Amino acid sequence: MRWKSGFDPYLALIVAVAQLVIAQGATWGQRLLREQLDPYAYALLLVGPLAILFRRRFPLLTVAVALGAMDLFLIGGYAYGPAFLSPGVLLFLLVTGGRRLMAWTMATMTVTSLLSYAWWVGNRDLFHSVSILAFILLFMVVAELVRIVRERRAERERVAEEEARRQASEERLTMAQELHDVLAHNISLIHVQASTALHLIDANPEQARSALATIKTASKEVLGEMRSVLNVLRDGAPRSPTAGLDRLDDLVQRSGMEVSLRRVGSRPLPPQVERAAYRIVQESLTNAARHAPGSRVSVRLEYGAEELVIVVADTGATKPAVLSEEGSGNGIPGMRERASALGGTLVAGPSGGGFQVEARLPLPEENPT
Repeated sequence: MRWKSGFDPYLALIVAVAQLVIAQGATWGQRLLREQLDPYAYALLLVGPLAILFRRRFPLLTVAVALGAMDLFLIGGYAYGPAFLSPGVLLFLLVTGGRRLMAWTMATMTVTSLLSYAWWVGNRDLFHSVSILAFILLFMVVAELVRIVRERRAERERVAEEEARRQASEERLTMAQELHDVLAHNISLIHVQASTALHLIDANPEQARSALATIKTASKEVLGEMRSVLNVLRDGAPRSPTAGLDRLDDLVQRSGMEVSLRRVGSRPLPPQVERAAYRIVQESLTNAARHAPGSRVSVRLEYGAEELVIVVADTGATKPAVLSEEGSGNGIPGMRERASALGGTLVAGPSGGGFQVEARLPLPEENPT
């Protein structure tokens, strides 16, 4: 026979041993009032534990059988106590298993059978009847409390598991966005510099050499970023790739354009704000390289008490664009999504003869310590 759980046979064995041991002690303690144990009594004591073995397949029938064995044990004049264990265990398992209506119905039948037996043997003491009722009611309330605690714990675990899956999905989406930004920036830079090198390789070899060096650096950068993301996915520990403002100087140097970088103020930034700021600057430089080749670009970071202001502006193209493709047009919407996700804003549009991107990212209150 295949069991749904290995718990039931062990539980049945424990209950059987407990009932037999309790029966020996109870019989000795009540030897002047109750009958001594005989084979019939031992058989009745084993009916309840055997019923536990089949409780999953026949939940109502097994409780009824254990309750009947208890009644026959009492009617036979044997000691009080041991026969109560099996019905109690089965009622407890019914409640904790979610079969509450069935459990309370059988508990009512248990009270009825015990009170009927008491009246049958002539014990019509009201205190005795109330004690039986109170004990079984308290037992059922404890079982209900155990059920509630288990259900709440299971619900907390389910919510925690769903939250962990949601966070893992969000982190993987963040990594995908990070990887997209890295690829878009570096491949655009490689394309621009490769086109520049092709135009200048005969007329100005030194400038072409500089463009090729930029291509080498950008390709190394993108390969390193891809490798780090793939390693994170392979390790099964989703984390967002790191891209902080401490790498901004290197980003400016690799842009292949004349870029001035200015920082106004300084303060620690949350990782998500720092990453978003870096990607906004990176995407803005990519757009400038695509659409305004030869322009001068200024990057300004203003660290305020309540927000970080990022302004990236170019002076406009001074030579024809070397890219034949216009791109997918996702650069500015992507930057705006990053800012909005942090509760900030991003405005992009023509400014003078060039183009300007201004982002405002809210910052938490700075800790004085």
